[in-house]
Amino acid sequence: MCFVLGEKGTNPMENTALHADSLPRFVDLAPRAAAPTQPDGTTSSRATPAVWTGRALSGLFVLFMVGASITPKLLALPVAEASMKELGWPPSYLLLLGIIELSCVALYLIPKLAVFGAVLTTGLLGGAIATHLRLEAPLFSHILFPVYVGLFMWGGLWLRTPALRAIFPVIRR
Repeated sequence: MCFVLGEKGTNPMENTALHADSLPRFVDLAPRAAAPTQPDGTTSSRATPAVWTGRALSGLFVLFMVGASITPKLLALPVAEASMKELGWPPSYLLLLGIIELSCVALYLIPKLAVFGAVLTTGLLGGAIATHLRLEAPLFSHILFPVYVGLFMWGGLWLRTPALRAIFPVIRR
């Protein structure tokens, strides 16, 4: 939990009897104990349609990353080597990039680390965008493709994680 220390005009360092319970709350990040939570953050035993949609989007993202990006790199398939040469990267980076991508996706699959994995993967996707921009590749098919992948990743995570939906709510007017 994060608290505002002391009252206005007081020095909290002078008050040695400060306790967390007596301080005003600023931000409360602790989970509520009112209802048991599932690993994906839901509070009931039955998942909502939004959670199932999020799981499906996340599953599509993971399947795409493993099948179309990570596996060819880790196995050093000829298509991956040819792609690296086209993009101006030495094929010797295939294994390193495959391990980095696999690590990011593995973190994304662990519910408590999913947001961290998504943030790291977003950085990786940003590098892909920069690479395509540098080569002046076509906008919608190459430059923006990592954006499409990121939308699946973040959309799935947002739909399956109530805490993330609370931080970034949909505003209806």
